[in-house]
Amino acid sequence: MKQMPKINYQLELDKTLRKINADHIRPTLLLHSCCAPCSSYVLEYLTQYFDITVFFYNPNISPESEYRHRAEEIRRLIAEMCPQVKLTEGAYEPEKFYAMAKGLENEPERGARCLKCYRMRMEQAAQAAKNGGFDFFTTTLSISPQKDASVLNTIGKEISELYGVDYLYSDFKKRGGYQRSIELSAQFRLYRQNFCGCVFSKTQKENP
Repeated sequence: MKQMPKINYQLELDKTLRKINADHIRPTLLLHSCCAPCSSYVLEYLTQYFDITVFFYNPNISPESEYRHRAEEIRRLIAEMCPQVKLTEGAYEPEKFYAMAKGLENEPERGARCLKCYRMRMEQAAQAAKNGGFDFFTTTLSISPQKDASVLNTIGKEISELYGVDYLYSDFKKRGGYQRSIELSAQFRLYRQNFCGCVFSKTQKENP
């Protein structure tokens, strides 16, 4: 993966939003969601500008009970906070995640395994956006302080060029976005997990 030059992705997002306002349009956005807490601020922010469909595709999450809990939380958040937003749940395919992670089980968090996991989920979102005729796609992943926005946006750009769907650049943790997600999580009583989702991150969390 070729890293993009140092860019302020919040400013890139600002440019896109200004253009949307100037053109008096309301584009469609397929928003890949990793979980309800991370989605809360992003939905509060972007529903001002886009008609949003949330795409919950996270085959990395295990066990299945954890996956179902997180899927139910994003469903509940949308119903309570922004019922105009649609939700599409992708297939739960943990076997695809394990096949992707083979040989990378001992990689540290944010290492090669995580990069491949980001790409796998974002590429599935791009495919869904292409098939659904969406104007943009993006992911909530950049709101996490543990995620490198430059890496995510580089992946997004590459996938955008591959599928011919515009990627919405972002760094949602900026301007207090992560803190706002904590506040919204408390307001809507959201389940906040203490690990990324996969069995490898959980093991590393429990055995640092």
